[in-house]
Formats: sequence, C-alpha cells, structure tokens
Amino acid sequence: MRADAPTSSAAEASAPRKRRGRFRKYLPAYLFLLPNGVGFVAFMLVPLAVSLGLAFTDWQMLRPEVRFVGFGNFVRLIGFSWTEDGLAANDPDFWYFLFNTLFLMLGVPLSMFASLGLALLVNHRLPGITVFRTLFYLPTICNGIAVLMLWRLMFHADVGMINQALSAVGITGPDWLQSTAWAKPALIIVAVWIAAGGNNMIIYLAGLQNIPPELYEAAEIDGAGKWASFRNVTWPQLAPSTFFIFTMGIIGGFQGGFNAAYIMTQGGPAGSTTTISYYIYNTAYDGQLLMGYGCAIAWVLFLLVMAVTLVNWRFGKGSALGDG
Repeated sequence: MRADAPTSSAAEASAPRKRRGRFRKYLPAYLFLLPNGVGFVAFMLVPLAVSLGLAFTDWQMLRPEVRFVGFGNFVRLIGFSWTEDGLAANDPDFWYFLFNTLFLMLGVPLSMFASLGLALLVNHRLPGITVFRTLFYLPTICNGIAVLMLWRLMFHADVGMINQALSAVGITGPDWLQSTAWAKPALIIVAVWIAAGGNNMIIYLAGLQNIPPELYEAAEIDGAGKWASFRNVTWPQLAPSTFFIFTMGIIGGFQGGFNAAYIMTQGGPAGSTTTISYYIYNTAYDGQLLMGYGCAIAWVLFLLVMAVTLVNWRFGKGSALGDG
C-alpha cells in the first residue's frame, strides 16, 4: 500500500495538467466554433424558446400585457366543439389551409420525376452536355421573386403567354390566378418548373454516375432492355437518393408556399392558395398581430413535420438503404 501511494498521488496531480494540455490543444478549434455557436444560440435557440413560451400566451404585439392562456391557443387551433350543426372545428381556416398545403405538395413527386428525367437526359458524355446541365440548373439560382413575378405575368388571363399559346390552338385558357379551381395547379406548375432542374437533378445525377457499369453489363448479358435495366438496376440503385429527396421535399412542402402565394396570389382567391406558413405570417404580422396564436401555429407545424419525417424515416429508411 505504501508503494502505491506515491503513484496514485502523482496520477492525481498530473490529471489537471493533462486536462489543461487538451484544452490548449483544442483551443483553436473552440475559437473557430465560437462565432457559429454564439450565432446559433442568439438567432436559433433563444428565438425558439421564446416562441414556445409565447405559444402559451394571448399576446398581441400592439398590446403591452402578455396573458398566459395555457393550451388555449392549441385547443382553439386544432380542437373541435359541438354546435347546432354538429361537430365543427374551432379554427376551420387552419384545416382548410392545411389542405391547401397538402394539395400543393402534390408537386413533390412530380418534381422528383422531372428531376430524374433530366438527370437521365444529361447523364451522357456528349460535347456541350455541361451547357445543358447549367441551363437546367439556372432557375434554381435565379432570384426567386423575379421568377415568380415572371410566372405571374405568364399566367395573366388576357395577355399572359400561356393563354395566348392555348388560344393559338383553339383553347380558351382559364383565369389561372383568380380561379379557385386553377390557382393551386398554377402554383404546382411553377414549383415543379423551379425544382426540376435544381438540387434534386444534381443528386440524381451523382447517384447515376455512382452506379457500377458492371451491373448494366450483367443486365445486358441477361437480355434486359432499357426499361428492364432501369427498373432492375437504375431505380433500386437510386433508392438512397430518392429517399433523401422525398424526405427533404416533404419537409420543404410543409414549410413552403409562402413566396409563391405572397407574390402571385396574395393567398387568394378566397384563401385557396394560403398555406400554413402564409397563415402564420397573416396571423402574427399582417394585420392581426396575434403573436401568441401565430407561435402556436408554428409549433403545430413543427410537430406535424417532425411526425411525418419520423414516419417516413421509420418505414422508408430500410428499403432505401437495402435493410428491408
């Protein structure tokens, strides 16, 4: 025991020196991470905590007092109550705008198919193919507001290019952005056009170029044609890319729709293009200034996105990664 005592005390004395040495070793890394950490806390973590607290209050920004209402905002938002006509939503606008959001998300699979088609088209070693890849990608890097304003002019009922092209073949085009039946399809067309040649095309192109050529050679030896090779080789090999694109598309679909609605339709006609994100803006900032209720809508949207993402991850990850 006496022989071990000096060794133990020496180890205890050297432990602080080791910790100080490790701290000095990693100090440059901590200093590089510090600005990002401060920015995350100041502009992400603190606002999130504040918005969560405000979601349980009845606060209008022009009113100084903040009244705590517990889960009252959430009950009003997603709850139902009995009326003379039966069961009715406490906030029918929320459910209608959620339907609009889900309807506009039909553009997610359409844009995925378009991106895959473009990726297959430019996945060839041809002279000038880089020019075509750049042209397809241009709508993604162009200013979004300018692109939406251009599409608004194209959808104009009288002088728009789309209706003029339809009239040239004897078809009377609809009043796209002023019709409750055509406003949402118009926004879907714009979303697909913007997203088709964007990041999704690049991801699919990278996936196509990483497929081993030996798989196509084996399929050709077995007598597989182009469609059989695509169905049995290309599509399964692109499963991880498809899973990632679909997951990000669902997340973006729930959170998106604001720019297009604000620039092209102002959420109309009759609220037919108002999405959840646009509803948050209208509630918290534009006119109503109900910040507490707007924060509640934002947190319900967050929980909805998280739930759908977890379900997609649970049932889609295995097949995408070849585990199921």
